[in-house]
Amino acid sequence: MKAMIFAAGLGTRLKPLTDTMPKALVPVGRKPLLQHAIEKLKAAGFDDIIINVHHFAGQIIDFVEANHHFGIHIEFSDEREKLLDTGGGIKKASPFFDDNKPFLVHNVDILSNIDLRKLYEAHARSSVPNPKNPPNPPGQAGKKTRPGQPYPNTHTGQPNPLATLACNERKTTRYLLFDSNNRLKGWINEKTGEMKSPFPYFDPRHYRKLAFAGIQILQPSIFQYMAGLPDRFSIIEFYLSICDKEEVTCYIPDNLKLIDVGKPDSLKEAAQFLDPLF
Repeated sequence: MKAMIFAAGLGTRLKPLTDTMPKALVPVGRKPLLQHAIEKLKAAGFDDIIINVHHFAGQIIDFVEANHHFGIHIEFSDEREKLLDTGGGIKKASPFFDDNKPFLVHNVDILSNIDLRKLYEAHARSSVPNPKNPPNPPGQAGKKTRPGQPYPNTHTGQPNPLATLACNERKTTRYLLFDSNNRLKGWINEKTGEMKSPFPYFDPRHYRKLAFAGIQILQPSIFQYMAGLPDRFSIIEFYLSICDKEEVTCYIPDNLKLIDVGKPDSLKEAAQFLDPLF
């Protein structure tokens, strides 16, 4: 199975550590963030990985090569000339995903107890219903669905969703909004009140607020929608522009534990977080 690790970021929140190293190589416990991500993917059966690089790219490449690619096939998507954001990074790496199978994308700064194989298999089992994107039935808006189900698999033989995003209900200021069938409908920044949705008459009160966990499964057919886009764009902005045309769904793992390693003072917390997970 194939996967991509986002490791090109500047790591500005982790300064001054990232003044001399990439965020991907910041140690948590006894290992760099990148090693945690690679080993988690490998343990789940992902043995063909591409890593995008920009900030201190050479250090990342040297680290992977010094560790003999961790016994799997690892390539690099070089963004040293221009940082492409999440969507642009996926688009640039598109030649790597040439087997017409779903692939996983994992942020390097996310540590979690999520079962990546279960996420992948849940996406593979899910399907797109007809009619496309029907509204919630009366009284059903925002109704919760059972954790671990990215989409009711009652339409066997239909295509998979374009993407399945791992999400949970942790507290944040920015939320993705999903309907009762776990289909993406919009986004809200509760701090500023800003909202985004391609749907007319969008009302965030009717939908379930979930936080994105930085891990997702994508269909290779996603690249046909990216062909005309600029080199640099956000994958979340892309989803919000296309979720009225294609199904973007969520997967809610049971008892998800997760930490976003964002600031230097979070590193000790992250190391403690890892102890019961591994």
